[in-house]
Parts: sequence; C-alpha cells; structure tokens
Amino acid sequence: MANYALRVPESLFAYARQVAEEEQVSMNQFFVMAIAEKISALKTEAYLRDRQARSHLAAFDVWMEASPDATPMPGDETE
Repeated sequence: MANYALRVPESLFAYARQVAEEEQVSMNQFFVMAIAEKISALKTEAYLRDRQARSHLAAFDVWMEASPDATPMPGDETE
C-alpha cells in the first residue's frame, strides 16, 4: 500500500471529517472511497465517450426498424 501526504484546505477537511463521522468511517477510508468514486466516474465517462464514438446511428435505425411492433408489457407503458 502506498502513502501520500495530502494538503487539504481546513474548511474542506472539517467538512470531510464531519461526513466521515456521519458515515462512521475513518478519515483514511473516507478519502480512499472518495478517490475511488472519482476514478470510477472518470473511467465510466471515458468508456461511454468511446462507445459513442464507435456508434452508428444508421445501424441503430436499422435495428429499431427490425424490432417487433408489440404493445408494452404491463408496467412498461409510457403514459
């Protein structure tokens, strides 16, 4: 496991401490979870951007046209 000295503004640190206490986790665990969540969000955004770049609207239209014209299942109605 690696160590990293982190400088945090006092106001942000105080709020992080408050949230960590509310969540009943250590400050270390709180910061690790926050970093993991940020990395996850950035990786997801990059993945979706890559998928979008590989998409073809014409192929989607063909796929939609091939879909059966069926009534929605109970609970899937839009109205």
